[in-house]
Amino acid sequence: MMAREQHLLLTRAAATERPPRPAPGRPYAWLRRHRRWLVPLLAALLLAQMAAAMVTTAVQQTPTIDEPVYVATATDYLHEHRIRYNPEHPPLGKLLIALGVAVADPHYDPSYTGTQGDVGRHLLYESGNDPWRVMLWARLPVIVLTLLFGLVAFAFARELTGTAGGLVTLALYAFSPDLIAHGSLATLDVPAAGFVLTSAWLLWRARRRPGLYLPLAGAALGAAVATKMSALPAVPVLTVLAAVSVLAARRGPGLPRRARPDAGPGRARGAGPRGGRHTDIGPERDMHPTGARRDTSPRREREAPGSGGPNTGDDPRRRTPHTDGPGTSDDGRERDTLPTGGPLTRTGRARRVLSALTAPAGPRRRTARSALADAPADRRREVLPALAGAVVVGLVALAVVWAAYLAVDPALRFSPAEPVPALHGLRGRLVDLLPVPGAYRAGMRVQFGMEDYPWQGYLFGHLYTGSLWYYLPAALLVKTPLGLLALGAAGAVAVVAVRRLRPAAPYVLLPPGVLLAAAMTGSRDFGTRYALFVPMSLAVAAACVPRPGRRWTGAAAAALVLFTAVSSLRTFPCYLPYSNEAFGGPARTHRLLHDSNVDWGQDLGRLADRLRRYPGERVWLVYKGSGVPSYYGIHAADPRTVAPQRVHGLLVVSDSVLAKARGRLAELVRSSRPAGDVGHSISLFQR
Repeated sequence: MMAREQHLLLTRAAATERPPRPAPGRPYAWLRRHRRWLVPLLAALLLAQMAAAMVTTAVQQTPTIDEPVYVATATDYLHEHRIRYNPEHPPLGKLLIALGVAVADPHYDPSYTGTQGDVGRHLLYESGNDPWRVMLWARLPVIVLTLLFGLVAFAFARELTGTAGGLVTLALYAFSPDLIAHGSLATLDVPAAGFVLTSAWLLWRARRRPGLYLPLAGAALGAAVATKMSALPAVPVLTVLAAVSVLAARRGPGLPRRARPDAGPGRARGAGPRGGRHTDIGPERDMHPTGARRDTSPRREREAPGSGGPNTGDDPRRRTPHTDGPGTSDDGRERDTLPTGGPLTRTGRARRVLSALTAPAGPRRRTARSALADAPADRRREVLPALAGAVVVGLVALAVVWAAYLAVDPALRFSPAEPVPALHGLRGRLVDLLPVPGAYRAGMRVQFGMEDYPWQGYLFGHLYTGSLWYYLPAALLVKTPLGLLALGAAGAVAVVAVRRLRPAAPYVLLPPGVLLAAAMTGSRDFGTRYALFVPMSLAVAAACVPRPGRRWTGAAAAALVLFTAVSSLRTFPCYLPYSNEAFGGPARTHRLLHDSNVDWGQDLGRLADRLRRYPGERVWLVYKGSGVPSYYGIHAADPRTVAPQRVHGLLVVSDSVLAKARGRLAELVRSSRPAGDVGHSISLFQR
């Protein structure tokens, strides 16, 4: 008898005892011991590489087409405190540029009259200023902001998938040629995209602490809208996500049972919607050394049906949800978890209500009936806080827009240097109803006027008038590194397909998707700078590819990150004309795209250095940009003003002009011999 009892006890102990975990190897143990300082070191190295690339680019590049306008407007803000130039873009981004301009302290003539482009050239080249010094200081605030947005992307990805995913995201972000190229310019594209990403990240964090993060998310959204009007389509998306975050916070852990809208009379405190513990993927979790979240909560062993041992999770009716992390058990296997704060399914709720109604008469039936009677009140208690959260985000964003204009001129004076077009019809009435400063509404009218202009585009060697709806997706395929494309696409699929990641899908994918759809309807097919939020979001989504317990995903992610880094470093320091290997690399980009994708007037200084190799050679120049060639020692004539037979020597043509060359210029190019290029943006021909 006693022997039989001992045998039974030993059997049960053996059944519930887990196999011992193998001791980690020495390299892994060393990594775990030094993880606290190793991760910050890797992040610092990645950002230092990006900073070095951007500063080098900023030092070597001459002003692009748009930069003098922004720099002159920022200087006018500092000296005259008025909204006069460049009303089509709100002032916040130019106020950031003004921080660097204030250090450079250029001489400024407020009495000069002319268009905003004329004022920019006058400031840089005709007022006794050093354009190299002024432009470097004007670009530095944008460089710093670009690096800070890299930290935002790292933090966002780390909270989704762990430290390994965060490092994957930061590496892809730091080696993105488009982000390096435009992050090193005194322009508004990277700041606007980065503020949208920051707002989405803060809304994700608001699922835990809405009182703290909703106002911050509204401030980031307001900063995006106060930098570029192209961020306006993100406003309804992010305000809806604010409401979603409030609902998730009310259903999440940390609330008393009675305070939760989905808490039933028989539900234990801390239980999730289906009886398990509430699961989330959030920032305040202990990390497993492999990148997964460490489960620090006690688990209750359940016995599988028909067996005396613990449930292994093979029975689909019995899932053991992971308490803290991204759905992995201690042995590395993935677990099924519930989305954060997910509502009760219709089937489960109907089954419980039906069971209560068909039970014998007693307290349980009365409880179910009272629950049905209280359902509208519960819904109101859910909807009202969600609406309040959305309103808070919208009001804070609006306040930031007003604050940006008030920072320039507390009197809100608006005296445009150029006429503002009238806007009629429904668009005009909607613009007039917006509760924004008058200068903001005037800028919207200017933007709509630009959209009505028949611009010329260039895609895959085809010159056209108007716009193509697929231009931006096609240009992004050319300009995005193949590793980032592959990892970003796989991560986008994973964030939707993997159950534990699905709550984050709207925050990661919805804002860039809506902004891209809105940008595709625009009439200016000038470059991927209108969609820089795409590589940012792809980098965050790529963090979802490495999966704990599946080593091949980590190896594949590491290989693609390395491939992206090599592809980016090969184009140093000429990042603007980058194209990936599938389309021939930077040397062939001008055959596929034009304008800010390739040649934005940035290589005038490099051209001056190159022309020193041709002493005494007659130079003929067709240049598109805001720089003044004579300032850099380039003395050339325009070949389009003389007969073709008189053009002998070195013919220099900007690739943006070359893409649209017709008539006499096209004939000159065809009858000349290629002689190389400068920065992959200016072509040289010998005649």
